[in-house]
Amino acid sequence: MLARAGLEAVIFDVGGVLYRWHPRHLYAKLIADTNELDRFLAEVVTLDWHFQHDAGRPFAETSAELIARFPEHRALIEAYGPRWLETVPGPVEGMLDLVHALADAGVPLFGITNFSAEFWPRFAAAEPVFGRFADVIVSGEERMVKPDPAIFALARNRFPVAPARTLFVDDRLENVRAAEAAGYLGHHFTNAAALRARPEFESVPLLMLTSRAGEKHRQKALRLGVDRYLVKPCPEDLLVAELRNCIAARRGSRLAAG
Repeated sequence: MLARAGLEAVIFDVGGVLYRWHPRHLYAKLIADTNELDRFLAEVVTLDWHFQHDAGRPFAETSAELIARFPEHRALIEAYGPRWLETVPGPVEGMLDLVHALADAGVPLFGITNFSAEFWPRFAAAEPVFGRFADVIVSGEERMVKPDPAIFALARNRFPVAPARTLFVDDRLENVRAAEAAGYLGHHFTNAAALRARPEFESVPLLMLTSRAGEKHRQKALRLGVDRYLVKPCPEDLLVAELRNCIAARRGSRLAAG
């Protein structure tokens, strides 16, 4: 498995790697005019304002300060906390399938995420995939954010894996560089297919079991690096057979390459 490639575990970022995220996804529902939406996100609910929550500041404080500056936008600002989940429209294509494939292959999974301590419990509870993770470091809980070397020092102490045999995956290059400085292997994430193409993952079969039928969906999944595309309802014996075929094909490819 991955141990043969010198890899022991994988650490994932969350926003931008596993899930898409941006305040625009919420506020596009609340502000109809595109120009006004752009202005609001550039001047009022900005990314810099949001990142205070990742560093541990509570929404009650940050929203009160912002409302004092922009009282005309009180209702929109107040909506951010209770409706924060609407800033996440869904997973990054192909990534949850890869997480499940790695977990099914026995690969220990961890997370380091810049995330609000208030928003994280609601989000994690709504996403069963985090049950596949052994541990997740949440910046807002620790009051330290990537790329601060301190958060990677915390990971070295907290995650029972060898950094030199652990891959860290993040969409921000500065975070990848900080992880590498802490001794981890780094991958600058762009898409699932590029991550899947890493030689360390060549022995991990990736099957997609979905309710979406149709050649368009199958071709899209194959472009993302899926080995087999199965449509529900799928008989158990067919699923097992396809998994075995996939493993055998990957084993044959490695022998041919060797």
